[in-house]
Amino acid sequence: MARKYLIETFGCQMNFHDSERMAGLLEQAGFEATDDPEDAEVVVLNTCSVREHAAEKLFSRLGELRTAGGSEERRPLIAVAGCVAQQEGNRILKRAPYVDVIVGTHAARQLPVLIEQAATTGRQQVDLNPYEDVSFPLGLARRSDPVKAYVTILEGCNDFCAFCVVPYTRGHERMRSKAEILAEVREAVASGRREVQLLGQIVNHYEAPDDASCDFAALLEAVNDVPGVERIRFASPHPRHASERLIAAIRDLPHVCKHVHLPVQSGSTRVLRAMRRRHTREDYLALADRLRQAIPDMAISTDMIVGFPGETDQDFRETLSLTEAVRFSSMFSFKYSERPNTLAARRLKDDVPEDEKGMRLTELQEAQKAIQWAIHRSELGRVHEVLVDSRSRRRQHELAGRTTGNVVVNLPGKPEWLGQVVAVTILRAGPNSLWGEVRGGAPVDTTSVGAYVVDMGESTTVES
Repeated sequence: MARKYLIETFGCQMNFHDSERMAGLLEQAGFEATDDPEDAEVVVLNTCSVREHAAEKLFSRLGELRTAGGSEERRPLIAVAGCVAQQEGNRILKRAPYVDVIVGTHAARQLPVLIEQAATTGRQQVDLNPYEDVSFPLGLARRSDPVKAYVTILEGCNDFCAFCVVPYTRGHERMRSKAEILAEVREAVASGRREVQLLGQIVNHYEAPDDASCDFAALLEAVNDVPGVERIRFASPHPRHASERLIAAIRDLPHVCKHVHLPVQSGSTRVLRAMRRRHTREDYLALADRLRQAIPDMAISTDMIVGFPGETDQDFRETLSLTEAVRFSSMFSFKYSERPNTLAARRLKDDVPEDEKGMRLTELQEAQKAIQWAIHRSELGRVHEVLVDSRSRRRQHELAGRTTGNVVVNLPGKPEWLGQVVAVTILRAGPNSLWGEVRGGAPVDTTSVGAYVVDMGESTTVES
């Protein structure tokens, strides 16, 4: 009888895909997946250290797992993977000596071996070695999304933004070969996936180690040409590397979505300089303008940090005014929290009071909510091509999908539409999603893209 495993994932899309890879490795080693921690013989916590209290969240969960199965003696073998594992290393064992395996971000492929050694010897296993190889066996990842496939194109980061822990946990930048990336894309399409999401800490740094002529824009062209790819997304580019070639690729390639997640982090040039972002407020606004000139319906989303050390009220007002000027389609916004080993932690004093950070974050989020709601109301009566990718979170009898601009659309529909593109007339709008109906009742010919306006008379409504 196969041993059972459970992987719990925290953090970003790259962590999510790392968990898919670890699942494939464990199943190749003879394990079987389960959703029940009390039924699992092995539990892997794949951690993220980007946000505050990451280590505390890990230890809280470890305490719960310590008695999973009814007693400490019957608990599962516990492995800690991901960025907190790389960051904290053996310190995890001092605080949680019942952890059996610690596997760093470079060493995920060693997970089955480490688990087996821990199980057979009873000794804790730790591997934080900086392995350079970023290849991965084709077809081994156990993709958990039936419609989307995540494909990592590079690992690590060389930029060392002052607030960011990623270069310390993921290591320096390492590129996967163009040939391996395209082979994985073809494999994903052959398995029924319609959307490919290219992942990297800074994806538009990409330069193929096996093709000197292939930068990120050229990689997009190559993926676009793979038969069966319906949509291409990527995360996340850096503003200062958003070239005219990249803008042209987004504009001209039919399968590349007309949406870019473009982290800005602050609207103040003074704060951006302290963050070591290497772009200014004016640079970002000019880039947003070039994107919208090239692609009028371009959706731009972003990341924003409030309360970075030294941020004044005037700096924060500049963040608000930039938000109003760009009119982001969505935003991930956070209070600054000190991350271990970073330049900000070593050199800057966290001098913005927590209550002030909280008030600024609330004000920013309210401003962004109003912008999103206005953008969504403007979609009433339009018809969007929506790739159906899941059941609706709000109503189990409905489906959900996304526009090319990455807006969630809920709709009544048939289960067999999963993975299909349907033309949806938008009838209701809320701040976080849209609702509509399919006219004609069948998937569409996806040789056309985008949205168009129809006369809906009095039938349009607004959903709060």
